[in-house]
Amino acid sequence: MYKITINSSHFKACLRILLVIYSLVFQQSYIFSENHLKSYSFYSTIKVTPNLDSISLSNDSLSNDSILVDTLISPDALESKVSYKANDSIRFDLANQKVYLFGKAEVTYEDLVLTAAAIEIRIDSSQVFAYGIYDSTGKYTDRPLFSQGEQNFSAYSIRYNFKTKKGKIVDVITQEGESYIHGQHVKRMDTEELYIKNGKYTTCNLEHPHFYIYASKLKVIPDDKIVTGPAYMVIEDVPTPLAVPFGLFPNKKERSSGILIPTYGESPSLGFYLMNGGYYWTISDRMDLALTGDIYSKGSYGLKANTQYYTRYKYSGNFSFSYSQIRNSYKEFSDFSKQNEFFVRWNHAQDAKARPNSRFSADVNAGTTTNFKNNLNSITDDYLTNTFSSNISYTKSFPNKPFSLTLSARHNQNTQTRQVNVSLPDAAFNVQRLFPFRGNNTSSKGQWYKNAGISYSANMRNDISTYDTLIKLDRLDRLTNDMKNGVQHTIPLTTSFKVFKFFTMNPAINLQEKWYAKTVSKTYDSTLNLITTDTVYGFARGSTANASSNLTFKLYGMYLFKGNTIKAIRHVFTPSVGFSYTPENNAGLKKYYNHSLQKEVEYSVFEGGIFGTAHTKEAGLLNLNLINNLEMKVRSKKDSIKQEKKIVLFENLGISTAYDAIADSLNWQDIKINGRTYLFKNLNLNFNGNITPYRNNILGQKINETYWDFENSIGRLNSANVTTSFSLRSKDSKKSGLDKAKSRETDNAVTRDIKQNPQAYIDFNVPWSINVNYNLAYNKPNSFQKATITNTIGLNGDLNITPKWKVGYQTNYDIEEGKFSYTSFDIYRDLHCWEMSISWVPFGQRKSYMVKINVKASTLQDLKITRKREYYDFDSSSLNQ
Repeated sequence: MYKITINSSHFKACLRILLVIYSLVFQQSYIFSENHLKSYSFYSTIKVTPNLDSISLSNDSLSNDSILVDTLISPDALESKVSYKANDSIRFDLANQKVYLFGKAEVTYEDLVLTAAAIEIRIDSSQVFAYGIYDSTGKYTDRPLFSQGEQNFSAYSIRYNFKTKKGKIVDVITQEGESYIHGQHVKRMDTEELYIKNGKYTTCNLEHPHFYIYASKLKVIPDDKIVTGPAYMVIEDVPTPLAVPFGLFPNKKERSSGILIPTYGESPSLGFYLMNGGYYWTISDRMDLALTGDIYSKGSYGLKANTQYYTRYKYSGNFSFSYSQIRNSYKEFSDFSKQNEFFVRWNHAQDAKARPNSRFSADVNAGTTTNFKNNLNSITDDYLTNTFSSNISYTKSFPNKPFSLTLSARHNQNTQTRQVNVSLPDAAFNVQRLFPFRGNNTSSKGQWYKNAGISYSANMRNDISTYDTLIKLDRLDRLTNDMKNGVQHTIPLTTSFKVFKFFTMNPAINLQEKWYAKTVSKTYDSTLNLITTDTVYGFARGSTANASSNLTFKLYGMYLFKGNTIKAIRHVFTPSVGFSYTPENNAGLKKYYNHSLQKEVEYSVFEGGIFGTAHTKEAGLLNLNLINNLEMKVRSKKDSIKQEKKIVLFENLGISTAYDAIADSLNWQDIKINGRTYLFKNLNLNFNGNITPYRNNILGQKINETYWDFENSIGRLNSANVTTSFSLRSKDSKKSGLDKAKSRETDNAVTRDIKQNPQAYIDFNVPWSINVNYNLAYNKPNSFQKATITNTIGLNGDLNITPKWKVGYQTNYDIEEGKFSYTSFDIYRDLHCWEMSISWVPFGQRKSYMVKINVKASTLQDLKITRKREYYDFDSSSLNQ
């Protein structure tokens, strides 16, 4: 018996011949246009699966003596397999070597995916044609969609060659980054470049865009740029006179370097200007730099540098520097003035995963005190800030060791007093609390002394306090001499144990030692009748010590109600009684003889030291502190599972004072009252007060006469402060879109920009919000001085009038003065691909307005219309304040 093996290629060839004969017998009819599909004819259409080449024969018994014939691959064959499918039907025209796909047709070749209502595949020329279809209403649907790599577009019809990778497209719509490109006739090259005839460039995502830039010729280079010939703008299908001889648009998915086009305008006080023009440099995908400047026709100018950096899982930050010279009027006029300003900002944050045992952070805000009053581009929050501060710190912990080290530098400035305080360096070394009596057993049960612990801390500081007008290069020696520095060591010994099961005793001993590099020496000059103070350089030390003990316990009270609403009120009373003793210590005390007073005067050589003096007077203070907590339990109408809920009436209400048993007079200290509560989940209330039990003389000095003895009252209120804030927001979004973006750990550049510039974004996720704050402050240092009262109320919030309109507001009213302080209104309108914003400060020193209409997309960020008047245009004298 002979066995014959039929090669699969032989079978395929035979099958194709039979199908050709079949197609000649049964004539097929169809109408298929290259531009669009007119109609379908389904005669002799067969429903098949696309994997015809997967047909195989089982081996028969003749396989051993078969003659094997090599399968030759045509040199014109494609390099990869073409896969196809359709929801309705697939028709084969083998005579013309064509395949027709109908109904949600799809063709895949390598990374290319083409979908359409109908697709024609021409096998002999390796081409594919894709078309949409008109529905019963005459609408063209199921448009061809082309996808290859990161290039995607839809069109009226598409013709593509698998071999040459070139194609022709009719009525294309493609997206490149933030941009959308419409083209009537398009040629796609093998480099994926698009050559477009009668093209439209826009950032509007509608099929019929609100605006576009029309060009008869347009070239798209993927991930590089878009180039046009002569072009002009069209708004709502109305051509405008805004035309350019050529156009060049960036088309990189990543940030790219380029020129920043300045905005232009006119200021009545400063003249014509060009603002925020410069150059943006993408140093790398993790760092950039923007150099910009402003220039005014009357001589004022400004320079700015801003850089952002980011390394995933390591650190992120930004740095900015600005310098400006503001000139009011001209040099030839008497009202001419010139002001130089600068400011530095630096924010750096280290990822917690980068270095688990060390952390570096920076938050620097430093510059001229009047910068935000005169700076032409300062934002409202900066303008309203009276102080700004800086902090740079490095913290190091040692694994499996109780040690930690912190190095820092601090700075703060007051814009009202112009005082500048700098602490550099500030080093702290700490040892965590150690329990020497516990040994290897960490438990303290049964033996009270095992709770005894000791810790240690050393703090080294170098401070300087001056005024910004005195910070000059020729005064560096004087500034250095005025520095205050020293080292303070602190050793606390503490323990804790129970007394009679209900009381907690906390005894402690505190030891301190202060080191200084210089001291003072005072003498009396009888000739000049002056006290002279000399600085003595050299190491000096002084020690202090004190002991204390505190006894604390809790008392609980409960009052039950019979009603259905209020179930009970619980009162937690936490009294604390303590005693502290400080022995007399004369360390560092010296005397000089004052001839005018005819007596010796005592002084401390550590006078003016950064950690204070080392001498102490003997004192024995009895401390009394009463803390109250009041809560109410009510029946919940909303929660069916938990039928009761707790409401905090007073989170804390405290009263404290002290009595010095050793002092010969003025034994009682002031009575301090403080409290805070949080009601209805929206209302914050904080208050504090200070009551002095002693009367004072006409000079404002306390005398040993109590108000109780003379007026039957516990004392006089010399200061009090009440602050409350109330906030409401819509229930639709408890967490705003900006909050979600801030909390999301992502490398998205937009999200990082929201975190760093929240004021530049409008959040429509919160339909409305309102915040009310109230502050009442009372201060009367002595009975002969008039009380100072501050009584202000503030209101801010926003409201979505419609899904496209948003209004923001901010105002403050001084009740005592009867006038408004800073007030502003902000209106925002979403115009789909455009946006409009209006900012208005109706009165005050910052009086101004600005109206701006601009394109949303950053690609066309300079396509805008702006009209504004700043505060210095209404009153040029404000520049000199």
